[in-house]
Amino acid sequence: QAKYLAQIILVGAQVVGRAFMRALRQEFAASRAAADARGRSERPQSAAASRITGISLQEAQQILNVSNLNPEQIQKNYDHLFKVNDKSVGGSFYLQSKVVRAKERLDEELRIQAKDEKEKGWKAET
Repeated sequence: QAKYLAQIILVGAQVVGRAFMRALRQEFAASRAAADARGRSERPQSAAASRITGISLQEAQQILNVSNLNPEQIQKNYDHLFKVNDKSVGGSFYLQSKVVRAKERLDEELRIQAKDEKEKGWKAET
């Protein structure tokens, strides 16, 4: 009987192991597909900025709670969130660093947009 019990346990472990590996492969494939889709939806410069900063434009906008790229609103929300997440007032250094990264990402996007506008102005003049 112990032999049969050991076989049942072994077969059960193999089934569970295979199911786990299949689920893991599916999750990796879905993650890769989502990353590819995110990369395709952004302009090349914007996608590069997302890779460099490690944060997407959408995520940065969510963190700083801005729906459009208004520099004044971005700065206002950044100042507030940076202050309330200061460790000296019981805030979280992790959250404060996410706020800083989000601000850097949005500043980079504003710089990219300004460069695009400047290039469009040059093309219109010629």
